[in-house]
Amino acid sequence: MFMWIIKRDLLLAMRRQSDVLTTLFFFIIVVSLFPLSVGPEMNMLRTMAPGVVWVAALLASMLSLGRMFSNDYLDGTLEQMLLSPQSLSLLVLGKALAHWLVTGVPLVLMAPVLGIQYDLPVEALFVLTTALLLGTPVLSLIGAIGAALTLGLRGGGVLVSLLVLPLYIPVLIFGAGAVEANMAGVGFDAHLSLIGAFLLVSLVFAPWAAASSLRISLE
Repeated sequence: MFMWIIKRDLLLAMRRQSDVLTTLFFFIIVVSLFPLSVGPEMNMLRTMAPGVVWVAALLASMLSLGRMFSNDYLDGTLEQMLLSPQSLSLLVLGKALAHWLVTGVPLVLMAPVLGIQYDLPVEALFVLTTALLLGTPVLSLIGAIGAALTLGLRGGGVLVSLLVLPLYIPVLIFGAGAVEANMAGVGFDAHLSLIGAFLLVSLVFAPWAAASSLRISLE
């Protein structure tokens, strides 16, 4: 059932490629506009690059949170999942993983290419990619909780942003901090370890919290 959920969501995403491309193009446009607006000062670009890339990735991932459960809610699939003998937490984990594969992985793959615009060294690009690889699944898992809480509500897109944005801030701080620490010549392992800890905690608690929120929203 877990694999079926992932395959189904990936298939639906391929049928709605415009939604996937919207998230990716938003990320590319936001990251690419900053060098044009700031100017060719390389030291300034290197300093601001980690924060710009992470903020753009955070905002891009939030664009698709409202669609994580809404389509299943409208066509009745979500109710069938609730009636299924399978664990709802496991099904939610599958949907969050599919969301990350569709939205998070393209951002991780594009980040090193876009980082070249900011004259980041190769090692800093590697740290940036690693931090995004660890941090973007946390964004999808936490976002699943917000999407479940606002399911079926009018103006849910704004509400989900207000709910999940404060929870995203630690990931943003330590993700950008890892790259800044690398460029400053100090250890960045602690930053990556903390993001990994956030990922483990999210894997344990986020599916359960999102499943409970779905039951409340559908009552």
